Amino acid sequence: MTPRTSGHPDQVITVILGGGEGNRLFPLTQERAKPAVPIAGKYRLVDIPISLSLNSGIKRIFLLTQYLSSSLHRHVQQSYRFDDFIPRGFIEIVAAQKTREGTSWYQGTADAVRQGLIHFDNHPHEHVLILSGDQLYRMDFREMLDQHVTSGSDITIATLPVDAGSAPSLGILKADGTRRITEFVEKPKDPAVLAKMESKSAMPKGRPFLASMGIYIFNRDALRQCLDGNDGKDFGKNILPAAIQTKKVSAYIHDGYWEDIGTIGAFYRANLDLLAREPKFDFGLGTAPIYTRARFLPGSVVEQCQVKRAIVSDGCTILQSVLDHAVIGIRSRIGENCQIRRSILMGADYFETPAQRKDNLKRKRPDIGIAEGTVIEDAIVDKNVRIGKNVVIRASGKSGDVDGANFFVRDGIVIIPKGATVPDGSVI
Repeated sequence: MTPRTSGHPDQVITVILGGGEGNRLFPLTQERAKPAVPIAGKYRLVDIPISLSLNSGIKRIFLLTQYLSSSLHRHVQQSYRFDDFIPRGFIEIVAAQKTREGTSWYQGTADAVRQGLIHFDNHPHEHVLILSGDQLYRMDFREMLDQHVTSGSDITIATLPVDAGSAPSLGILKADGTRRITEFVEKPKDPAVLAKMESKSAMPKGRPFLASMGIYIFNRDALRQCLDGNDGKDFGKNILPAAIQTKKVSAYIHDGYWEDIGTIGAFYRANLDLLAREPKFDFGLGTAPIYTRARFLPGSVVEQCQVKRAIVSDGCTILQSVLDHAVIGIRSRIGENCQIRRSILMGADYFETPAQRKDNLKRKRPDIGIAEGTVIEDAIVDKNVRIGKNVVIRASGKSGDVDGANFFVRDGIVIIPKGATVPDGSVI
């Protein structure tokens, strides 16, 4: 194998930020951390940064967790087991904890990394790759690392070219002709300020602004200096604007698909886009797979269904129903004569036993799954939900945020929360 002339993945550790509350993704984050939210029927959001890191040859990974982290810990521990055939490879979970220096939880992205330095220093490294646990994209971090090393940068920020309409909702960086970042503005709303933020580097036509993707490579010493010399809590708001004044901070331009799964609307659109013939994000790319837990579930049974376009995950049973732009999660049960349109069903964590189904009859509650005659349109049905017979769930006609007894409406989409029961004949 030809030795690399630039940065080597063995010199890098990955730090994945997974501790935020994810309020804008509520109610999917009502009982779990945002990186643990299921996506595409069988994956979790955290599988994306972990897989991209592994596919880039970076096998030493720290996951910083805090909020409702039990299911996230369980998924990572059951999914990613390194052995002697992956030298020095590991995923270490670093939960917020009480120390001699303090008792507070992580106060932001920079504070989380600051508290984790004591763990990172136990492993030799020259660079730290910092990733978010809730984004959907593909990137070979070796290319970003090569630019970082060959340019002699202290910090490299992954950026996305965007147009003037998208810029006010993002952190915008201005770069000169060498891609060195000279200015940073968080969500510039003033047209005069925005006009001054056009980058001088070669940019795609119609997209003259560079938006931060929340992906950073720091030299080890530069990271410590930035965190020790600044008590700011967040990279975007505090650390990076100050670092631009004293460090060489460069932009790595990623001109491809990137979605921050920060809202119900973004989550819903990202899932349904997977149904396109050529999706913007492809889980099935053989040269760089997205890994997840191996569950050893049986193949799905689909009986006399009309399937216009759907993803059907493992372990499902679907009887004489219509699936029209539907993402069907693992262990889903859909009874006869149901219609599932433009909707996401996350499935179930377990199969109910005959004894459990018998007990459901006694308690007059539906089995886990979707009972016969039910219509679901423009909705997200979380895991372990019980939906009875002849139920109608539609988002049409609903606006604003609504909190019901067993449903929520966010971004014009109906969400049935995890473990909810919707009785026979209900109309939502």
